[in-house]
Amino acid sequence: MTIRLHRNFEKQFQKLKKNQKAKVKERFGLFLDDPFSPLLNNHPLQGAYQGYRSINIGGDLRAVYRLLSPDTAVFVTVGKHATLYE
Repeated sequence: MTIRLHRNFEKQFQKLKKNQKAKVKERFGLFLDDPFSPLLNNHPLQGAYQGYRSINIGGDLRAVYRLLSPDTAVFVTVGKHATLYE
């Protein structure tokens, strides 16, 4: 699996606290090993994010991605659950 980052994701990532950034990197490593690890709670989204999936980063932090191909995921946003799904 290859991970790509959307410009929007990169901007939001820069605003995260240092420990949150470390957790994102840790979860990306897990995602690369097993995208459907139970720790990630990888699940499809509905509504405005129809066709996208979400993984848990930790606490209330989520990362949203879309598969470009069976082996490439583009992460489009990262943030708190309540903020992402308003």
